[in-house]
Amino acid sequence: MRIVVTLDVMLARRKMKAKDLAERIGITEANLSLLRTGKVKGVRFETLAKLCEALDCKPADLLDLEAGEASTDAEESA
Repeated sequence: MRIVVTLDVMLARRKMKAKDLAERIGITEANLSLLRTGKVKGVRFETLAKLCEALDCKPADLLDLEAGEASTDAEESA
């Protein structure tokens, strides 16, 4: 299983632009973009809490599990 970030879904539900969310929670648009596309290996609980506060949601609304095997660092570098 692997964790999938569903931030784009929540942004659409809230009719909010990523640029506005990034400004509201105090991170760069580039870092938010990396998070939205799932290209990060982790997220700070503080950042997750700010996302949830700004989007009026719970962490489970932003993260999901996808069936299948999780990729490893060795697989990603191949």
